[in-house]
Amino acid sequence: MPRTTAPKTKKLESMNLTELRARYREVVGEETRSPNKKYLIRRIEESLAAKKQRSPSRRAKAAALSAPPAPASPAATPAAGTQPAPRRGRFAAMSLEELQAKYLEVVGRPTGSRDVPYLKWKIREAEAGRIKVGPRPERELKVREDGKRVIPLSFEDEALKALDKAWRDAGLPSRTRFFRQAVYRELKAMGATEAAAHFAPKTEE
Repeated sequence: MPRTTAPKTKKLESMNLTELRARYREVVGEETRSPNKKYLIRRIEESLAAKKQRSPSRRAKAAALSAPPAPASPAATPAAGTQPAPRRGRFAAMSLEELQAKYLEVVGRPTGSRDVPYLKWKIREAEAGRIKVGPRPERELKVREDGKRVIPLSFEDEALKALDKAWRDAGLPSRTRFFRQAVYRELKAMGATEAAAHFAPKTEE
């Protein structure tokens, strides 16, 4: 038996059967009821030797840790003065106007958005069928019994309070009267006399 294993063998031989079985379980990884001490010692030494061959020595580990990193290959390092690789992707070379045109083609409705990442995302979502495409349906307007339609108007609370104070201070009877007069004057100023006639003040007003 080699000298390097002699101390281990003597230590194992000094163990009783219970200790050898425990050491066997620890090293070999399985239980044993063998009463043969020589067999147990031989199996333990064989397992220890096999583990030692599979794991690198401490000196080899230290050498690997202290070794300088391998230089990068020429293919991985760009040469001095060369331009970086161009960005990849279908949309990389497209201008904002081209993206808006592509949006119209794929999504089915125009857009005024200038947010390039949003446009790219929306196009991809439409192509994948994850969003509705085509013109947006017009919002259904409520029609009253007298044939008039109610259109939604929204204002900030403070702005609406200031607006209501203004038409009341001017002596107008209602907010609707104010809007009709404002639309009438604006259409007249625009030269849209035919449209303005629909909002002309009534004689009783």
